[in-house]
Amino acid sequence: MGLKDRASELIRQFKGDNYSFGIDKLEMAGSYAGEFGKRVLLIGNTGHLKSVFEKIHKDLLKKGLVICGKKIVPGSQPNSPREDVYRIATYMFLYRPDCLMAVGGGSTLDAVKAANVLYSLGLRSLEIDDYLGTGKVTDKLEKTGATMLPLIAIQTNASSGSHLTKYANVTDPVTGQKKLIVDNAVIPDRAVFDYGVTESIPTSVSLDGAMDGISHCLEVFYGAKGKNLEKIREVALTGIELIVEAAPRLLKDPTDKTLRELLGLGTDLGGYAIMLGGTNGGHLTSFSLVDVTSHGRACGLMNPYYTVFFAPAITEQLLAVGNIFKHHGYITANLTSLKGRELGETVANGLMSFARAMGFPTTLAELDGFSDAHIQRALDAAKDPQLKMKLENMPVPLSTDQIDEYMGPVLEAAKTGDLSLIKSMG
Repeated sequence: MGLKDRASELIRQFKGDNYSFGIDKLEMAGSYAGEFGKRVLLIGNTGHLKSVFEKIHKDLLKKGLVICGKKIVPGSQPNSPREDVYRIATYMFLYRPDCLMAVGGGSTLDAVKAANVLYSLGLRSLEIDDYLGTGKVTDKLEKTGATMLPLIAIQTNASSGSHLTKYANVTDPVTGQKKLIVDNAVIPDRAVFDYGVTESIPTSVSLDGAMDGISHCLEVFYGAKGKNLEKIREVALTGIELIVEAAPRLLKDPTDKTLRELLGLGTDLGGYAIMLGGTNGGHLTSFSLVDVTSHGRACGLMNPYYTVFFAPAITEQLLAVGNIFKHHGYITANLTSLKGRELGETVANGLMSFARAMGFPTTLAELDGFSDAHIQRALDAAKDPQLKMKLENMPVPLSTDQIDEYMGPVLEAAKTGDLSLIKSMG
């Protein structure tokens, strides 16, 4: 079985009949919505997706469904700022729909997930902070007997996997800090991803998404252990292979639907990976860089440095990941002769070589607007109990009182590109 077919089979095993993916799949949106009633609240940013919304709108009407307010509710700005979450929730309270249909990339889908929490549990609390962290939504649903509105997620960018997962990012634009809802209750009930739709978005956005997808696979695989290791290995390595093959080629031909499909499959496997395990260092630090770079670039920038930090604990993973990047020409060394720190630095340099091939920065100092205040923000965020799951997902034990000693040097290394600054534990 080829890589593409294996990826498709893995995704079908993951989501079954609740997910329609591939080329020319938008017609499934109306069919899914019809399972939950007549009144649909349609949410998203039209812009370059105008033709996508026209197809969905036509299909909903054809199936006899009603679009609440006869309008499209604007979606989210990048990184799901909390004011967009509250605004979208207000429309839910206004129209009282039977179901939600969110159309867009990860930011809009995450904002709608979070807004659905506020709508469904608003009688208990309208403070989004009360739901940040792991499992808090389910806990409150069980205690109150409330239920979430059915959500159909229509993904338009190969990136976050938000249409498949239990994660909803929310950003406080005042502090510049992103935080998370992690809860099975926010998983969309149905999802559609027509990979061909991604051709309508800027190539730079597609490449950001590609790096996010690699980061999902990479970080989960680094932290994998126990009974999930073999499944994560297959899912993560297949996803990384697909993205590394397709992303640089997309720069030369953004209209190639085959490449769009490979990227979609690869980032969907990234979504599968974060349902099997959890992201860690790269994502944790990215949450403090929202005002200076995109999420995908932030994760891609940081992961080489965490690779070196984690290296003594992840030899097996490094060899597997390194062989993919070696196969595609980003590493020249004989990996089997390396171990520990030396292996980690070699794979880290391969990851950076790949990033440069796509025109991405590889040090924090290259980011416009970056300052040492971002390092302090990242260190402070790592100590926040609402983000402790990222520490717990690391392949090396790291407690909050060790953050300054060990994470601090990782961030200083990322500032300058000097890998020698990174301290190993033990």
